[in-house]
Amino acid sequence: MGLLFGTDGIRGRANTYPITPEVALNAGRAVARILGAGNGASFLIGNDSRLSGNMIESALASGICSAGGHAILGGVLPSPAVACLASASEYAGGVVISASHNPYQDNGIKIFDNRGFKLSADMEDRIETAILSYPDDFAPARDKAIGTIRYRNGFEEQYAGFIAGSGISQPDLSGMKIVLDCSNGATYRVAAMVFEKLKADVKTIFDHPDGLNINDNCGSQHVETLCEKVVETGADVGLAFDGDGDRLIAVDETGGRVTGDQVLAICARQMKNQGQLANNLVVSTVMSNVGLRNLLADLGIRHHITDVGDRHVLAEMLKSGAVIGGEDSGHMIFLDRHTSGDGILTGLRLIEAMKETGRALSELASIMTVYPQVLKNVLIKDKTDIHTYPEIAAVIRDVEKRIDGQGRVLVRYSGTQPLCRVMVEGPDRDTTERCCNEIVDVIDRTIGAGRDG
Repeated sequence: MGLLFGTDGIRGRANTYPITPEVALNAGRAVARILGAGNGASFLIGNDSRLSGNMIESALASGICSAGGHAILGGVLPSPAVACLASASEYAGGVVISASHNPYQDNGIKIFDNRGFKLSADMEDRIETAILSYPDDFAPARDKAIGTIRYRNGFEEQYAGFIAGSGISQPDLSGMKIVLDCSNGATYRVAAMVFEKLKADVKTIFDHPDGLNINDNCGSQHVETLCEKVVETGADVGLAFDGDGDRLIAVDETGGRVTGDQVLAICARQMKNQGQLANNLVVSTVMSNVGLRNLLADLGIRHHITDVGDRHVLAEMLKSGAVIGGEDSGHMIFLDRHTSGDGILTGLRLIEAMKETGRALSELASIMTVYPQVLKNVLIKDKTDIHTYPEIAAVIRDVEKRIDGQGRVLVRYSGTQPLCRVMVEGPDRDTTERCCNEIVDVIDRTIGAGRDG
């Protein structure tokens, strides 16, 4: 249907439709009724650190109780932790209240089934229909069938143990100096737990959430401070997570940014060398740098390309039997270890490659040539098919003609925000920047609601 659900659950500005207590209440009812089949099932709820999280959590939990389910409140937990814990036998599913890398004013609801996977499009449609049709066709629980809300501790420790022990054996990271940027978000305690459990020397920054500072000039989208801190402390690696902990951007020992595509390349090569790359296959999206495609071809690794979004990456991985896939944004899935994108797990896989090869991260990252890529956002008024605007179509064609054979252009709408994303890859930085700006200017004049670059 797509009236509520976008590419990653329901998302928007908190206390503005659809991220309102009313929608959250009905979402809780729908989740309990459809995933729990109305039989008193339990659901785990986790939050990131946003101010509005308690408001949405309370409404969601009430809705679950109204439909006869039980809400187990886990507090601040990364999205992949909820995915992991929801697969425990006692839960019918898990719900995360988060807007990922968005600013604190936004929030969202994303749902995992009892296997730890995000819901299929068909299941989201069923839940969306139930939310929008309330109170029709809804029989509230009565008397003893009304559900309960329970608070439970210990989930972070349980998840940290899962990640630290997710390999064949627990790696010994003694002597490894790591700086963690927790984005003032959901990983602010548990990320350090994992790497300290593995005996690494850990320093954590941006680990004091106050409800307003999540993703604020920190985390996976703003690694400048992390780069400085890695160099300053002489660390081997820096790991930056987003607000809900399902993405990772790394920083090497020189303070250089290591992209999601580079992490994917490093891990894929290491898995191939160890005989762990199932079907000799990697899955990534159309946003991946052409350098990744070239490297995988050179390594003799098969490469499947999907639309943007971890949902599409995961679907293709399940279909093709791949165990590694991801996005340049840092959202990686390792199906041999987890059902969900997981920033902490991705960081661990990357450090394992460093330890096993004895090479610095900058050296490992150099295996892939990163072609200049510029990505800019335009705040828009609506999401009418971009190609129906002659001026926009013309400027895209013109740029594509000029960089033919030396790059590419990708223009698409965000699935979670009122943005048009313009990505241009080109032969050099100046040309790429100039071409991207040309397209952005035309889109801004045609359908823009103010620049957000």
